[in-house]
Amino acid sequence: MMDNEIVQRVTQQRMERVAEALRANRMDAYCVPTAAQVPALVARLLHKGDTVAVGGSVSLQQCGVLEMLAGGDYRYLDRYAPGLSGEQVQEIYRAAFSADAYLASANAVTEAGEVFNVDGNGNRVAAITYGPKSVILVVGCNKLVRDLNEAETRLETLAAPANAARLHTATPCASTGRCQHCKSPARICCTYTVLRAQRVPGRIKVILVGEPLGY
Repeated sequence: MMDNEIVQRVTQQRMERVAEALRANRMDAYCVPTAAQVPALVARLLHKGDTVAVGGSVSLQQCGVLEMLAGGDYRYLDRYAPGLSGEQVQEIYRAAFSADAYLASANAVTEAGEVFNVDGNGNRVAAITYGPKSVILVVGCNKLVRDLNEAETRLETLAAPANAARLHTATPCASTGRCQHCKSPARICCTYTVLRAQRVPGRIKVILVGEPLGY
């Protein structure tokens, strides 16, 4: 067996353990080996004519999910549509709460089946937590962590600085590459959420991908 095959097997085994933990917490979980398989799975979890919204997510873009939604038979609330004013984007954020489906990623998923997210505006974590009938989270294997301590370390040393640099925010982490627990008005780490279980079984659907996605 080649080295990359061994790594793929171990990654798949870890994903399957995390998936079982998510299911024990009343969340649906799916494991796919590649990002290319994600759009077809997402399409199976949606219905024709659904109103669909998305949170800010590099992972969805990398998988081709955003392109699939734009070209699909859905009422897509496209926050990325050209020419939108700031007020129109805010209206889409609010409309997302009554969507049939909301798609996003996660900052980390623990081996205990906990979904860890941190947000700046709060619209993404709010919609994940409550509102849309169905929530689909696409999570690369690079975001699987042992526990919540490791999730926060991952956020402070990689996810937050990388996203701050991508968004050109005037925060210390964008230049230093590490969280400084700043008081900047541009801070992107304002609201922290942990999904430990779901009151409505299956409302949260987590797609675990055997390739790195996002930050």
